[in-house]
Amino acid sequence: MDLSFTPEEQKFREEIRAWVKKNLPKDISHKVHNALELTRDDMQNWAKILGSKGWLGYGWPAKFGGPGWTAVQRHLFEEECALAGAPRIVPFGPVMVAPVIQAFGNAEQQKRFLPGIASGEVWWSQGYSEPGSGSDLASVKTKAERKGDKYIVNGQKTWTTLGQHGDWMFNLVRTSNEGKPQTGISFLLLDMKSPGVTVRPIKLIDGGHEVNEVFFDNVEVPAENLIGEENKGWTYAKHLLSHERTNIADVNRAKRELERLKRIAKQEGVWEEQRFRDEIAKLEVDIVALEMMVLRVLSAATSGKNSLDVAGLLKIRGSEIQQRYSELMMLAGGPYSLPLVREAMEAGWQGNFPGGQVTLAPLASTYFNMRKTTIYGGSNEVQRNIVAQTVLG
Repeated sequence: MDLSFTPEEQKFREEIRAWVKKNLPKDISHKVHNALELTRDDMQNWAKILGSKGWLGYGWPAKFGGPGWTAVQRHLFEEECALAGAPRIVPFGPVMVAPVIQAFGNAEQQKRFLPGIASGEVWWSQGYSEPGSGSDLASVKTKAERKGDKYIVNGQKTWTTLGQHGDWMFNLVRTSNEGKPQTGISFLLLDMKSPGVTVRPIKLIDGGHEVNEVFFDNVEVPAENLIGEENKGWTYAKHLLSHERTNIADVNRAKRELERLKRIAKQEGVWEEQRFRDEIAKLEVDIVALEMMVLRVLSAATSGKNSLDVAGLLKIRGSEIQQRYSELMMLAGGPYSLPLVREAMEAGWQGNFPGGQVTLAPLASTYFNMRKTTIYGGSNEVQRNIVAQTVLG
């Protein structure tokens, strides 16, 4: 296992850093570094900038229009973008559904859907969770009934992240009730502008609109939008979830937020308290350990060795770290991190924040929002069971 970077990889890192510094809009990086609200235009703007360079699908092989980077190069790209203050790439299109289309879609589907994902022009949403199906996705009930050359879809999805912006959705739908629950699921691509699709916002505790309910009332979907074979969607879903859980770990964002935590601690005068610095030090050790786990996976992939199936482990540790740094920021701000002034989370706000610095305004919102990380993408309790079975035996 070699965790050091080669001279060629270091040169690649420097090239990425220089390009991102030149092309990342300053107003967007300011928002990211200070946890201010990003608009759809902010996220889409950065996606299109990457798309014009051919880097939005940075994990894609060259034959599908990607850069064909190695696992280490992809990691370095993610790290440099995160540290520079670039928004996270909205993963549903380039990171999640694109690999499924590449691996299991036919040539016509690849030609039809991949260019819009690669350019950043088409916004994808994820149709997995339902009111009664979260970590237990095998119990999905949204039904797709085949009628001639189309499917008729009825049902509901929930917690659809940024679904209010969605152009298309990849959906797990039930096409059979025979046999095991997993064997009756299909993977369907659905135009969210189709008649019968209703997106209803779920307002969060801070008043934000991040997630949604999506209802399907006799929605007609062309049968040509079925990925792979009918009733084989569970196989494709597992392929996608390995990408999602690794993405959730997000060690590079954790490194950036660690530096923000240190800035807030110094600003609020708690940096000099030994016990508080001890907590920051323990968090930093955990982040380094998570990074080492990621690098172990990269090292194994580069050398051609079989790496452990650690997607679940990365998700568990990464989500816990996200909760921990948001908690420490709250503790650093003390009572001044509690007031909710939504306008203060917008760039350029000139009002007076109650009792403290305006940089404290997003802390409570982030803290409560991060409670979700150990639940979504497969709850950590479920992930521990999977790791026990597949890794420990």
